[in-house]
Amino acid sequence: MLTVGLAMLQGARNEHMHAILKAAADLNVEIEIRELRKSSDVAGIDALILPGGESTAMKIASRSEELYSGIWENVRNTNIPVLGTCAGAILLSQNGLINAGIERNAFGRQRESFQSDIEVNLEEISTFQGVFIRAPRFTDGSGNAIAWLGDEVVGILERNVMALTFHPELTDDFRFHLWLLNEALSRTEHDQ
Repeated sequence: MLTVGLAMLQGARNEHMHAILKAAADLNVEIEIRELRKSSDVAGIDALILPGGESTAMKIASRSEELYSGIWENVRNTNIPVLGTCAGAILLSQNGLINAGIERNAFGRQRESFQSDIEVNLEEISTFQGVFIRAPRFTDGSGNAIAWLGDEVVGILERNVMALTFHPELTDDFRFHLWLLNEALSRTEHDQ
């Protein structure tokens, strides 16, 4: 059984839960979703999801229980696979877990949110319906790109950390959640 940690401070948490459960069913893998609310919840997880939301509010809300400091320490020490979407990508960049600068709300306000086909290269090049809601923009260091909106990089994969400026959990395409589970499975098999 895999334990998938989901940071519960804000964002599309229920949608990520649905997506990771669908991905687990597709892989015929038993998972436990652990809701992460404080630093002590992080120990022993096999994979991590950092959902979108408002990154500043998320950081403030996490202070009392030191959730994010526990997350960053765990990711650095264990090398678990991480999927960060929108504000999750911002937090990954701000904490040095991806080598890319990022600008908040770079595509505009809520009313400028949009959906568009993007190109994705995980195992093969294909299209994906990207949902961009007050999306951030990578500003530099995106040499490990896996997703593009036209010429713009909107997804990065560095080692065990995937950062996306869009919301895959708001679609019925679970390939990014499948990636997370496959990575966790390969790491747990390797450790045995």
